[in-house]
Amino acid sequence: MISVPRLYAVVDAAFFSAGEDLVAFAQELIAGGCTLLQYRNKSGNARVMLEQARELRRQSRAPAPHVPTLIMNDRADLCILAEFDGVHVGQDDLLPESVRGIVGPRWLGVSTHNPEQVREADQTSADYLAIGPVFSTSSKERADPVVGLEGVRRARSLTRKPLVAIGGITRGNAASVIEAGADSVAVISDLLREPRKSAEEFFRVLR
Repeated sequence: MISVPRLYAVVDAAFFSAGEDLVAFAQELIAGGCTLLQYRNKSGNARVMLEQARELRRQSRAPAPHVPTLIMNDRADLCILAEFDGVHVGQDDLLPESVRGIVGPRWLGVSTHNPEQVREADQTSADYLAIGPVFSTSSKERADPVVGLEGVRRARSLTRKPLVAIGGITRGNAASVIEAGADSVAVISDLLREPRKSAEEFFRVLR
């Protein structure tokens, strides 16, 4: 079973006007101690996604405290082409076992939003499950209904796989999410400003 770090940083291309800014942001997160980063790009432009992903991979191998685990959102094919370490899929993407056939032993994460989806995902070869949105979030269009801390507790009771909570998580509420049973918190918005300092503060909160 894999070990997921307390902070699961999401690098969302929607918040950056240039690829250079996105890569610089990721480098700051790594400098702040992040060992797991997901690259998220919902634009649908596969060429741009691959270019940015390859640059993230290249820069993450540069001299640093550590080489992070890089996760591709949605696209198993780009995960392979960019030499990422894993892929994360949602309920509307390829089925987990189909993705497993593409990525092999790489990390595979699956998003869930209710108990039934958690049960189903638990029976797959997914390495970890995500549950959310825990709180209200502006980072996702057409977000699923908020599950709250009780949703995290319920998900924890239904799986022994590592559980990543996502959706509206900040330095102010992250500890309560871990206390509810999550192994890790996925964060987008609360890392955008001063990413290195923000990451370091998250790790202090999540000790």
